This record gives sequence, structure tokens and C-alpha cells, in this order.
Amino acid sequence: MTDLTYRLVVRAARGLFRLLGLRIEVRGAEHLPTRGGAVLASNHVSFLDFLFVGLVGTRRGRLVRFLAKQGVFTPPLVGTAMRAMGHIPVDRAHGEIALRRAVAAARSGEVVGLFPEATISHAWTLRPYRPGAAAVATWCGVPLLPVVVWGGQRVLTVGARVGLRRGTPVTVLVGEPLHPEPDADPRVVSEQLREATAALLEQAMDDYPGRPRSAADRWWLPASRGGTAPTPEEGARLDEEGMRRADLAASGRARRRGQ
Repeated sequence: MTDLTYRLVVRAARGLFRLLGLRIEVRGAEHLPTRGGAVLASNHVSFLDFLFVGLVGTRRGRLVRFLAKQGVFTPPLVGTAMRAMGHIPVDRAHGEIALRRAVAAARSGEVVGLFPEATISHAWTLRPYRPGAAAVATWCGVPLLPVVVWGGQRVLTVGARVGLRRGTPVTVLVGEPLHPEPDADPRVVSEQLREATAALLEQAMDDYPGRPRSAADRWWLPASRGGTAPTPEEGARLDEEGMRRADLAASGRARRRGQ
């Protein structure tokens, strides 16, 4: 794999960031080893989180192989590029296939990126974590790194929210790696990962340099922080509705391809 496509996409992403004037701060990238397998497990607040988390890898001379929902691979041009970059499609009905591919990648020395919440959180708080990221790290004996992205929801996220205001800050924090024992229960490791990520998220929100410009601009803050985002309970309902719609759309596309 020459990774030429991946490097071109990285270059294009940096151009996009400059065009948008984003003020991206990455802290803790040194926790990612420069060699050998590893797992990056991030919260999920925007459609650009792949690009933001990918910066952690490029800071260390690494390329991250992300697990992404099957629908991302459907458009011919995008799908071809995603496969060329070594990303892994996830069919929610058969997640074990993607998990096996992620394990193979980590064991071969790749950095694997996952979003354990499985979808963007409408509440901007952490959803329950699925154990896939913890399972890959545990079974492969590789470091499991908690990652937080904050501010990306102000750029492009659910609800057709797009922010093109220049100078928007985006924070990416990487915590100290977890090193699960080979016989550890991935579900227990996953809870430890979520706790570490929750602490990082609080830190990211505390340190975030951006502030709402008006009362109407508090939508990107959690309700617990005085924002107008849905409560975690309402957010969970919206999250589930969004995943159902995405699954129905994916099933429809699959049926049309089979005709």
C-alpha cells in the first residue's frame, strides 16, 4: 500500500482547514507511539471528526485506519478513496466483520481509529460506549488511547448545521494510553476508556477558548454547561432516530444495487 491517496487527502484537509481559518489545537499527540499497532478511540460531535482525529496520527508520522459506517463507502468516488486509504466499512448488522478487519490491522502494526459511541451525540455529551475499540486493543495487546474533539460541532454537524465563520477553535486532546491485560473483559476496559474520555471532555470544555456570541449561539454547548443542546435523554432519542433513518437508507441503497 503506497498510501498516495491518503497523503493527498491529508493535504486537501489541511487546505480546507486553512480556507476555513480553523484554529486547531492538538494536545497529547506524543502519547501515540511512532511505531506498532495502536487504537485511537474518540468521542463524536461532527462530520469532520475523522479529519481532526487523523491529525493526531500525522503529528506522529502515522496514518489512521478508521472504521466508518457502510454508507460512507457507497458513493463511487468517496468509496474508492476510502478503500484506497485503508479505512474499514462497518455494517451495523454484521459488525463482527469490521471488528475482525480492525484486529488484523492493529496486529499488523497499523493505527486504528474508532468512535465507540457509534454516532454523533446530539447532546454533545458522551453516549454509552460500544466495546469494539476496547476489544481490538485487548485482543491485540496494543495501546488504547482516549481522544476528545471539541468545537468541531460548530463547523459541520447533525441538524444541517454548518458554520463558515473564520477563526473557529477546535480542540483535540489525547489522553494517556490504557494498556489492558490480555485476559481483560473488553466491556470493563470500555468503561475505563469512557471514564478517561469523560475526564478529557470536561478538560476540553473548561479550556476551550471559544464563547457563544449571543443567546442564540449557545446551541453547541451541552445543557449542563448552560447551552441549549438537547438533554442527554432527549439527545439519546434523537441519536437513535438518526441511526434508524441511516440504516433504512443503507438498506434501500443495497436493495437498489441488487436489482
